Amino acid sequence: MTDSGQLPSADGAAVGRRIGIGLMNGLWRPRVLGAWRVPAAGPVIFAVNHSHNIDGPMLMGTAPRPVHFLIKKEAFAGPLDPFLRGIGQVKVDRTSTDRTAVTHALGILERGGVLGIFPEGTRGEGDFASLRAGLAYFAVRSGAPIVPVAVLGSAERSSRVIPALPPLRGRVDVVFGDAFQAGDSSGRRTRKALDEATVRIQERLTAHLTDARRLTGR
Repeated sequence: MTDSGQLPSADGAAVGRRIGIGLMNGLWRPRVLGAWRVPAAGPVIFAVNHSHNIDGPMLMGTAPRPVHFLIKKEAFAGPLDPFLRGIGQVKVDRTSTDRTAVTHALGILERGGVLGIFPEGTRGEGDFASLRAGLAYFAVRSGAPIVPVAVLGSAERSSRVIPALPPLRGRVDVVFGDAFQAGDSSGRRTRKALDEATVRIQERLTAHLTDARRLTGR
């Protein structure tokens, strides 16, 4: 069992959710679909597509439960460092196996929390075309179900007022899919088992994204 005393703060993540609700609803018009699919309690992993910097904050402000995101260490700069730590987010060094981040992520799931992951590893097309193995590892190791999440509309157009953001008061859709298990029920954690889990995950995430686009007209 991980020492929960050193884990990112659950109370901080709850504060982050309240901040996200205020900011995201104040600046944009998020439309949330399928939030009822998120398990009300117990460990959950959100697998989120990533095409814009607001995707993480948007999910924090629209998810029915507080989220601890794995965030690249480069984002923890200046005043953002104490802020992100204070709202329970997890700093990750992507250049190597960050054992502290892995321990924190597994600990969050052990205590029944929600872990947010961008499985593509970095911002891109947001189409789940290339997944890193980390998502499969956390899902198989913890046994936590994965909930696919599609954030759509954040990268379609830029604001004329602040070009780095989507149009203010524009609509952004957040679509939650059905929870699923990544493992094959054998309990195996071998490289082959994780590779097979990654293939299963990619199929489920891609199918969810297709359904979400059809549902929203995006």
